[in-house]
Amino acid sequence: MLSLLSSPLSLLFLFLIPCLFITSYIWFPVFLPKLLGLIKFKAARDDHDNEKRYDEGTCVVREEELQRELMPRHVALILDGNRRWAKQHGLLTEQGHQAGAIRFIEIAELCFELGIHTVSAFAFSTGNWGRDEDEVKWLISLFQHQLKSNIQYFHRNEIRVSVIGNQTNIPELILQRIHEIEETTKGYKNKHLIMAIDYSGRFDIMHACKSLVKKSEKGLIREQDVDEALIERELLTNCTDFPNPDLMIRTSGEQRISNFFLWQLAYTELFFSPVLWPDFDKDKLLEALASYQRRERRFGCRV
Repeated sequence: MLSLLSSPLSLLFLFLIPCLFITSYIWFPVFLPKLLGLIKFKAARDDHDNEKRYDEGTCVVREEELQRELMPRHVALILDGNRRWAKQHGLLTEQGHQAGAIRFIEIAELCFELGIHTVSAFAFSTGNWGRDEDEVKWLISLFQHQLKSNIQYFHRNEIRVSVIGNQTNIPELILQRIHEIEETTKGYKNKHLIMAIDYSGRFDIMHACKSLVKKSEKGLIREQDVDEALIERELLTNCTDFPNPDLMIRTSGEQRISNFFLWQLAYTELFFSPVLWPDFDKDKLLEALASYQRRERRFGCRV
């Protein structure tokens, strides 16, 4: 036994054990937090990557995974990509718009089935008047056709329909159809479809300001009466119980709001899908809703 302890290898071993113990005692508290931090950082990156995959439209979501109580009350849609979709499929631009119009009714119906109260769509912006004249005429006629062909559908499913925007350039015949549908569906309470035609967010705010000025001139309001609630009542979205969208979805990969609901989108959650609008189906809608339900809405406050 003594001979073993007196060997050089044994002496080295006996020297190293206390050194290792002392080193571990000193450095373990230093390296452990760093190790845990690396693990936590990787988990955070994985969560970020999963979130990114959802927004890029690569994750499949089942309807039963969504929570009804967390559904948005108002979903706003920017229907982008009809012309590119038509070009990709070797079709006419008009056929792309027609496919987009059909898809809009389908998506709105899905939203209502999921318990969403209000669905709004940026169907025709004020800037769209600058497009090719034939395309503009076709879009206006398509809108007229959609109103006429879906009127029974609106009543059968008790959907209230509102059309907002600058109506001074809309043909009189279409205005009559709009007013007829708005009047006959205004009693429906649980589903609301809003179509923005010749609409721009700047026009909406300007229209509200002019209305307030007129009321001030008539002595109906004073300067101290003007607040956010009063302005909201003058915006064109005052037709709905939920004027400010909880979720806005834009298709085709573009990541901007393009002069849509400038006031109303202040605290809206945004979802940008890479797919073109005619390809935006139920699976893509569920992805957007799942992304919305995973977010923590603070409305400017720290929680």
